[in-house]
Amino acid sequence: MKSPDQIVVYGSYGYTGTLIVDLCKSKNLNVVLAGRNELALKNQSEKTGYPFKVVGSDDKEGLEKLLEPAAIVIHCGGPFRYTARMMSEACLKTKTHYTDITGEYEVFEFLADLDAKAKELKLVIMPGVGFDVVPSDCLALHLKNRLPTGTHLQLAFTMSKGGLSRGTSKSMTEGLGDGGMIRKDGKLTYCALGSKVMEVDFGAFKANTLCIPWGDISTAWRSTGIPNIEVYTGATETMIRNAKRSNYFGWLLRQRWLKNFMLRRIDKKPAGPSDEKRDAGRSFLWGRVWDSSGKECITRLETLSGYSLTAKTSVLIAEKVLSGNFKPGYQTPAMAYGADLILEIDSTKRVDV
Repeated sequence: MKSPDQIVVYGSYGYTGTLIVDLCKSKNLNVVLAGRNELALKNQSEKTGYPFKVVGSDDKEGLEKLLEPAAIVIHCGGPFRYTARMMSEACLKTKTHYTDITGEYEVFEFLADLDAKAKELKLVIMPGVGFDVVPSDCLALHLKNRLPTGTHLQLAFTMSKGGLSRGTSKSMTEGLGDGGMIRKDGKLTYCALGSKVMEVDFGAFKANTLCIPWGDISTAWRSTGIPNIEVYTGATETMIRNAKRSNYFGWLLRQRWLKNFMLRRIDKKPAGPSDEKRDAGRSFLWGRVWDSSGKECITRLETLSGYSLTAKTSVLIAEKVLSGNFKPGYQTPAMAYGADLILEIDSTKRVDV
């Protein structure tokens, strides 16, 4: 029997999952911890008082049993290219709302195909409820609202302080060798890494940025209808040089043995940034939209560090869904809750240039 307020946090003991669970605990939300690591789940359960269930992300029957009593899942167990399909199918089977914290454009694309089925079942399918892609999705729709005739969109983001979690690093490793991607004339189009670089004025500072295959080339298209979209991230000269070199070694970077070697090295690193670095860090975003007549608009956004923001936005969206504030079907955050959703997060600043 469904519990109308039960949240399953899958991958709850990971770096980001832990932040989400701790925030849920502070709000006295009804949470079940889940994942494949029994020892980590036991330790987290003892700390939080939440019950837990051990289930592999590839265990179809186990996932369905896990989700049967739940109202919504916050799926944190990436890389999502390997886990999102099974989890989303289990959600449809058990009539459970699906959210995740992916930034992988391929995942947004195949989950969008579940739109009709989710509408039929009156369920939400909403990937990208964290830093990927809440702030950038809201920024994209804000720019579209400012210039409804916009045909081209550029988004850029960078961080101050902080660093990457193991989960983020693993997702990036799995994507090595795939090259870049943009949306051109409404279609996903290959773009050699390092071929598009630009300096961006984030307001507090200027930084070089590199075009990358980020989730917004999928989500912003659906949120805004703008057919030409590029996404950039802050990059050092070394990063830019390495991106260009990767185009010649893609065949090697795609080798399973090399990815496995890199993943083992990642497992030996800290789970993620320290609390001090995370709390002190900030995220900076910039967006530019223009149309065929030459009109353009630019907006800047400053908000919490990526991992802190992910905890806040994923829980905020779960609370909205649980309260009945949702649109059935495949949704991006901005499609569901508008361009001002990000402004519900404390200390977020948006400036039209």
